[in-house]
Amino acid sequence: MASWILTSLSTKLLFSISFGLLLSGPGSVVSAFDNTCNSNTAVYWGQNSYGATHTDKNNFQKTLSYYCQDNSIDVIPISFLNTFFGTGGVPGINLANICNADDNSTFPGTGLANCQALATDIAFCQSKGKILTISLGGATGGSFFSSDAQARTFADQVWNLFLGGSSSTRPFGSAVLDGVDLDIESGTGAGYVAFVQQLRTHFTGASKKYYVTAAPQCPYPDAALGAALNGANFDAVYVQFYNNACGLNTYPTASTWNFGTWDIWARTVSINKNVKIYIGAPASSTAAGSGYQPIANLQNIAKTMRTNFPSFGGVMLWDASQAYVNNRYEKAIKDTLTSGGSCGQAFKYPACTAPAWSATGNYPAGSQVTYNGYIWQAKWYASGAPNGLVESNTWSAISACSGTPTGTTTSSPTSTPGTGCAGVAAWSSSTVYASPGTKVSYNGRLWSNKWWTQGDVPGGSADVWADQGAC
Repeated sequence: MASWILTSLSTKLLFSISFGLLLSGPGSVVSAFDNTCNSNTAVYWGQNSYGATHTDKNNFQKTLSYYCQDNSIDVIPISFLNTFFGTGGVPGINLANICNADDNSTFPGTGLANCQALATDIAFCQSKGKILTISLGGATGGSFFSSDAQARTFADQVWNLFLGGSSSTRPFGSAVLDGVDLDIESGTGAGYVAFVQQLRTHFTGASKKYYVTAAPQCPYPDAALGAALNGANFDAVYVQFYNNACGLNTYPTASTWNFGTWDIWARTVSINKNVKIYIGAPASSTAAGSGYQPIANLQNIAKTMRTNFPSFGGVMLWDASQAYVNNRYEKAIKDTLTSGGSCGQAFKYPACTAPAWSATGNYPAGSQVTYNGYIWQAKWYASGAPNGLVESNTWSAISACSGTPTGTTTSSPTSTPGTGCAGVAAWSSSTVYASPGTKVSYNGRLWSNKWWTQGDVPGGSADVWADQGAC
């Protein structure tokens, strides 16, 4: 197979959008990126994902300028800068069938492909209002720092090679990209806080706006980028809801779908409380191992997340080659987001239509409660206060909300403090309590089990029994 079809990189399938700018249609006035929008689309370009799994070359990845004529695409992250420390101390890039170090010339003494022919395409894209960024990493990218000092030096180098700095080895010539995206798939994330912080020192006083984004996997916290996300300032986060147990194919199962967790992170943990969260999705059934959804399903999910969560920023797709073969998948997404989308407007919080959570409540799977400005659903038998930042928590945030908890649902607590123990069997260490919600009396109090148990004393360290109040 020709080296320009990088199966190892494309199967990583990640497309991170690096930030979104709004174009409404042919002939529309090009506007600067507005990170307050919730109707952005972004499509990864550079890895010829379709070519990695198909042989019909007519549908292989096209040039940047080809996709930039599409008003349905707002952001194009160029992927990947896949080697951090290559020959001559210079990074390496691989853009599959467009430009790579094997099929194109390299700068003397380096392994960095000379892709300066792309400068015209990049200028054309930016004239059409697109945001173009360089995406670092990929599935096999060399993405490790030995120290914060090395990370800061690398940030300076990225600035000089791709952004507003200067170097004799600029792979895109005079073109100045709009920012950096971190698609880091492995490692502990050491050094990335220092990398982002150093990169942002160059942004201060710059003649144009630059952005920094990240593309974590959907399990929270992300193993490779968790520390960086918490410790550095990001403009947008493109969560990969595919190739994971929390993928789009699990929506709306509360025990797996966790967009709410990422909204809570954005609003309570992120340094930038205005950071936008995007749904990352495969652009066709061959673009990922799992997570692809027919367009109607993804449209519904996107509209629901936009209605329910203030951090929602849009949808990102992997990748351009896949989207175009799949009946212009990106256009259907953009049309959906544009309908009802907004920029710079305050989020309209849904009402808190579930009863308030109670520490003494009995909540079987599917129960809904209101707590700390969110409506929560029990993943299974729920115990303890809802905490969306702990994946093992028994609650899942399904919507932000405001106002006094109102309404009733099938999730209302089935027991309340002070319920009598008449007719309730005393707890026995030899009895198997297989069905959650089974009631027993013990030490003058009523208890109900949260899950299967035998021999676990009510009130003991196993925390199997929920205290329902004094008899």
